[in-house]
Amino acid sequence: MFGFPALYLLRLSVCTLALALTCAATTPAFAAKGDDAAIRAAADAFRRGQAKKLDRLAAQVAGHPLAPYVQYWQLKLHLEDADTATVREMLARNDGLLLGEQLRNDWLRVLGKRSQWDEFLAEYPRLAADDPDVTCLALQGRWRRGDEAALVEARGFWNAPRDIPDACMLLIETQIADGKITTSDVWDRVRVLLADGQLSAAKRTINYLPAAETPRERTIEAIARHPERYVKQTKFDPRKRMNRELMIFAVTRVARKDAELAESYFTPRLQEQFPTDDREHVWGQIASHAARQHLPTATLWFSRAGDAPLTDEQLAWRARAALREENWPEVAAAIDRMSADGRDDPTWIYWKGRALRAAGDRNDAELLYLRIAHLHEFYGKLAREELGVPLAIPPRIHVPTNGEVATAAQNPSLQRALALFRAELRTPAVREWNWGVRGMSDRELLAAAELARRYEIWDRAISTANRTVGTHDFSVRFLAPYRDMFIEQARAQGLEENWVLGLVRQESRFISDARSSAGASGLMQLMPRTARWVARQIGMRNYSWRRVMDVDVNIALGTGYLKYVYDELGGSSVLAATAYNAGPRRAQRWRGDRALEGAIYAETIPFSETRNYVKKVMSNTVYYAAIYGGRVESLKQRLGVIPPRDPDDKTGAGGEPTLK
Repeated sequence: MFGFPALYLLRLSVCTLALALTCAATTPAFAAKGDDAAIRAAADAFRRGQAKKLDRLAAQVAGHPLAPYVQYWQLKLHLEDADTATVREMLARNDGLLLGEQLRNDWLRVLGKRSQWDEFLAEYPRLAADDPDVTCLALQGRWRRGDEAALVEARGFWNAPRDIPDACMLLIETQIADGKITTSDVWDRVRVLLADGQLSAAKRTINYLPAAETPRERTIEAIARHPERYVKQTKFDPRKRMNRELMIFAVTRVARKDAELAESYFTPRLQEQFPTDDREHVWGQIASHAARQHLPTATLWFSRAGDAPLTDEQLAWRARAALREENWPEVAAAIDRMSADGRDDPTWIYWKGRALRAAGDRNDAELLYLRIAHLHEFYGKLAREELGVPLAIPPRIHVPTNGEVATAAQNPSLQRALALFRAELRTPAVREWNWGVRGMSDRELLAAAELARRYEIWDRAISTANRTVGTHDFSVRFLAPYRDMFIEQARAQGLEENWVLGLVRQESRFISDARSSAGASGLMQLMPRTARWVARQIGMRNYSWRRVMDVDVNIALGTGYLKYVYDELGGSSVLAATAYNAGPRRAQRWRGDRALEGAIYAETIPFSETRNYVKKVMSNTVYYAAIYGGRVESLKQRLGVIPPRDPDDKTGAGGEPTLK
């Protein structure tokens, strides 16, 4: 197979007359005077902070389409010492482009560090994207100019369960010193951070407590490591909030791994030593973890939380626990307690509709389904099916002309993106492409998607076509590169090709040289151990890890593993997709004690990554089947019913590999 550089050069050499305009328009991005290898070397020198080497390489790439990147890297290495005129000149040369945005962000940080607030506040409104650090610098600048409202806005960072940017901490500390943030407020933040597992941020926050109420860091670390030991061995004095919070942390920490054990520790005698609000808070924590662990007692324990304030995430798990029990009144009650944003999520619009239908309120249920039936995603499809509306692929009412594609190719950001792809600098290429397509109309997006398709940059073609709102091209949204190979291997393994395509679209967007941070590689994102194991199982000759990036080898190994988990899990595509992402043991463990509707199984997967993955794979499959033919089934039919867990099932006991 061709790599990007060879492929692009081949494309340029075989432009047909029909594509002449497009090829001519894209030529500037590839008719480089410099060497792509020098660009890659410059990127490496920048990452390593090798300024002198970068300066030498800059001379070699003058005139290259990516020379502005090298100039940006040169300036960034010396930005703290740069003068305003130099920065403004480069900002002007890259006005409206991604490099201009990145430089402006960097420069604002420098201005803030220098306390040049007048210049900072003049430049800040031109920043397009939101950056928490720069936002906090802007708040600090406003406050130093006498704007007291900046202090109020900084409180939003205080209430979030994450680290607070340094620039906002000055504003927070000012409010602590003035008594506007109280000791109780500090404990509230510590509680949220500990519950969310943000131990480092929690330890930093406790420094704002009075000395007499400040727990030792080593105590927090000991609880995090051995919470059971703390609960069982600590002589609990509930009179101090510090002691109550540490015990709450310990019980909650136990619940993360074993909610039933946490419940056994939270005895009536221990409960009576807490105020009602604290007691109900602990039950909310235990119940949330019980729901993730699929314990049937989760709903009961949520009821013990009373009127304690629950986050949307906790209420989502309250609803999910009720779904597994088909307790529709409880599903509705949990959704009703969510924030407006939570209730407006398509997930909970759909399940509230199901709850209303179960209660006999068909009209209101259908009104909810209608709110999301236009969405081309998992719950949009299920809502249409509840309304009795069959799946229909949106008509292709507009095909981009060569002139429109040529216009897209003249977009400076897309030109730079194509050049970055050719130079094998994928991460900045994707950023540049995404910057270039923002704000485009549907027709412009389709032209850009077609440009990416012609250069076989499949992931950008798919993601760009996905952005359209009213005018769609599902043949690009659901591209099927290498389809002949997928058909061959799917049929050899006895798998449905559309399901395999749906899975690969989610895994890699058909990027043949995709690599994940975990070490998975290729179209089907194989881990080394998995690939080696499957190669042995299917008798692949001359296997080596280097061959895994070969498209045919990757597809053979990936479908081989998919067939293995499919068979091991009883021929369920939902369970097999779950196993492909999270492993067969988990897919089996997440089944219920009774049969579960496939959509309920998918929605109650504890890992958010796997939960979203399975829903997208199954949704993709329906579209591939509709576009390319295959089994004509609704999404609900494809999801099917997941049989109850067999307590004697030893799935995976033989030591099968895990992909993720």
